Amino acid sequence: MDSFRQLRFAALVIVALIGLGTIGYMFIEGWSPLDSLYMTVITLTTVGYEVVKPLSRAGKVFTIVLSMSGVSLVFAVVFYAIGNAIEITSAEPLRHMFWRRKMEKLIASLKDHYIICGYGRMGQAIAGEFRTQGVPFVVVEHNPEQLPKLVAEKALFVEGDAADERVLIAAGVERAKGLISVAPTDADNTFIVLTAKGINPDLFVVARSIRIEDEPKLRHAGADRVMSPYILGGKRMAWAVLRPTIVDFLESAVYNESLQLELGEITIPKGSGLANKTLRESGIREKAGATIIAIKQSGGALITSPSPDTELHEGDVLIAIGTSSQLQILQRLA
Repeated sequence: MDSFRQLRFAALVIVALIGLGTIGYMFIEGWSPLDSLYMTVITLTTVGYEVVKPLSRAGKVFTIVLSMSGVSLVFAVVFYAIGNAIEITSAEPLRHMFWRRKMEKLIASLKDHYIICGYGRMGQAIAGEFRTQGVPFVVVEHNPEQLPKLVAEKALFVEGDAADERVLIAAGVERAKGLISVAPTDADNTFIVLTAKGINPDLFVVARSIRIEDEPKLRHAGADRVMSPYILGGKRMAWAVLRPTIVDFLESAVYNESLQLELGEITIPKGSGLANKTLRESGIREKAGATIIAIKQSGGALITSPSPDTELHEGDVLIAIGTSSQLQILQRLA
């Protein structure tokens, strides 16, 4: 029972004692509700004011019982309530309470954000990358051991099972742009994907697969991408031996925190000046300095190493490599 509930319980005990005393005097002495309440209050508070009317024998016995049992209980409850009030108003719980309320308001205001289901090592790495890129996100975590990390990092999070509709709705899944499910088991990830897609069919979902044989199940559940970290890690280690120079390049272009080079995705929107032009005519290389290494056309086809005569269309996604400033210029051009 938390401190607020304990404080409410203490208040209910006091109200119940006053009510019991009031009813007792009304029944035994036949007094009015106000006189009975007055007599109960001065008895329980031991203020010693004059009694309303002379008490009968039964009324005197009732007053003795009320004062001996009720007064001691009232004082115990009062001290108990004071202790809880001090605990509630102490610095740390108060800060935590205000942060939780602020966090709920912030989550409710989010739109086109991402939801990370699971805050283990992989979830923490994803959150770290999102922070670096300035991407808004909400974490859903059921493991109480991970919650102190989220609190310390002041991350937006919802405590609960991500397979529960109410929990995902609290995380803003109806307004979210994407969801990454990195729960401990493939079964958990499958249920999370099913639930998320059931609420928001347009949600872009990436799920982790621990066992390769579970990948079809996750895709069937609705995952747009299924990633196996063990397979990806194994391939990367093999490349480190077989093609070390390429791995060094990828490290500097993708994984290096300094990000001297970046891979970027730029979508050509409706009405863009790049639409219906060839790569040569667009002047992307001359104006931005970035290099287009692939184009995903609006129809879904992926063109790698596009020629200068490749025509750009609205809805195409340009995959470019360059510095952060070069990619920003390309974004403005698009």
